[in-house]
Amino acid sequence: MATLLPPPKRQKVYHGVPEPEKEPAKPSPHILVQFVSEDDGEPLAPPVNLPANVSREGLEAIVNKLNTKDEDPVPFSFHIALPADAQVAGAPTRIAITKSVEEDILSHPSQAFTPEDVFVIHCSPQAVFKVRPATRCSSTLSGHTSPILCAAFSPTGNLLATGSGDCNARLWDLFTETPSHTLSGHKGWVLCVEWEAMERKLATGGHDGHVRLWDPKTGKPIGDSLKGHTKWVTSLAWEPIHLNPSAPRLASSSKDGTVRVWSTLVRRVEYTLGGHSASVNAVRWGGGGLDGKGVLYTASSDRTVRIWDANGGKCLHVLKDHAHWVTTLTLNTDFVLRTGPFDHLGKKISSETEAQALAAARYNALASSAGELLISGSDDHTLFLWSLFPPRSATPEKENSGKLKPLARLTGHQRQVAHVAFSPDGRWAASAAWDNSVRVWDGRTGKFVATLRGHVAAVYRLAWSADSRLLVSASKDSTLKIWDLKTHKLKTDLPGHTDEVYCVDFVADKLVSGGRDRTVKIWKN
Repeated sequence: MATLLPPPKRQKVYHGVPEPEKEPAKPSPHILVQFVSEDDGEPLAPPVNLPANVSREGLEAIVNKLNTKDEDPVPFSFHIALPADAQVAGAPTRIAITKSVEEDILSHPSQAFTPEDVFVIHCSPQAVFKVRPATRCSSTLSGHTSPILCAAFSPTGNLLATGSGDCNARLWDLFTETPSHTLSGHKGWVLCVEWEAMERKLATGGHDGHVRLWDPKTGKPIGDSLKGHTKWVTSLAWEPIHLNPSAPRLASSSKDGTVRVWSTLVRRVEYTLGGHSASVNAVRWGGGGLDGKGVLYTASSDRTVRIWDANGGKCLHVLKDHAHWVTTLTLNTDFVLRTGPFDHLGKKISSETEAQALAAARYNALASSAGELLISGSDDHTLFLWSLFPPRSATPEKENSGKLKPLARLTGHQRQVAHVAFSPDGRWAASAAWDNSVRVWDGRTGKFVATLRGHVAAVYRLAWSADSRLLVSASKDSTLKIWDLKTHKLKTDLPGHTDEVYCVDFVADKLVSGGRDRTVKIWKN
């Protein structure tokens, strides 16, 4: 039997016109790529010749193959710095590679790159865990009868504390998202809440000038209030766990121009820091110092930042570079100091010795490369980046007069800086200001990275996700916004509050916010 052949395919005809033949895809040009470390700019491997259309995931695989120091593959983010002559004021100074060099770099509107260039790709290792961005409000908790002025998750993320103008602080259970305890005792607004890093105590500071300690399990006060300040308490800071695991001390700053360091064992003032001549607006307890025994950083309306030895209260440095009130401080070690021995693995801590060892390991891992860095933000619209205690016996850079010199002056905001915060890994810093914008800076050098625009009123507060990939901002415009740090674009808009949002905090994949509408909102993925 003869084999039957299928009939030849008929050419498709549209309205009497044959279908146009598809143009063959253009071959992708080959480019020379030099991978360098984001930390120190050192090459990770010799330059390699690649097709320009290699995907971002492909670049990640190549870097992991070339960088044989790490046996397990590490997630990376990649960017290329724009040449100085192609930079536009206020626009990002670097281009993130999210798809491929061909799509992101060669097609960039600046036309700053051609296939003949050597592409220096900066590689930043990312956290090995990933936080999911919040997209919905899972609970709206009422109970406070006045605006909510401060909110803080506990180090493990199981509990939440809020302080309000109704003279009460409240504890909330995050497993059930219900009220846990009402902490009554202050005779004025509760202006700040701060968790001890082992989650055994909560400290609150009030408009009445009192500091109170609470047992979070029972919601009962631990002894009487700590009295001494003559005006309201502006900020609180606990001694780091790796320095004192059994009975960490507490520092409180006040409008009366002093900082008091309290012994929580005997419930008395150990010493008072009285060098400032105006309100002390912020206090931070760092884990470094020349002997590694801890230092206190204070920011004041007398336009100075002072650094004190935490054991005795001797003034080590006075930083006089700001031209107006200094209102906000952040350390690159803030996150590890705040969470102490608790990391994303959720390991159970069995003893104070184990907690101290874990907290010290986390602190040293972060501070070993760059030391403890400080950023101060001011009503003079600027910020300064300081390296006061560099690692490995290096001494801070000084001018001829012997005065400490900042690493960088961070300029660009058009109005007062409201808040500044380092990312948990210390690679980035973000500042919020009354000019409706958030600016992102390189945490090691202070170089400007990008402006995040989207808010239509002053931005009051910032919080980072634990993996340093997401940033959330709270604003006078009644919204929260989550920003993607790869693209420097808005990732999620979280409307829901009916008035100004004063406070925000981020833990695991939960967000909390509170403000003038007297409700606490919890946001989840």
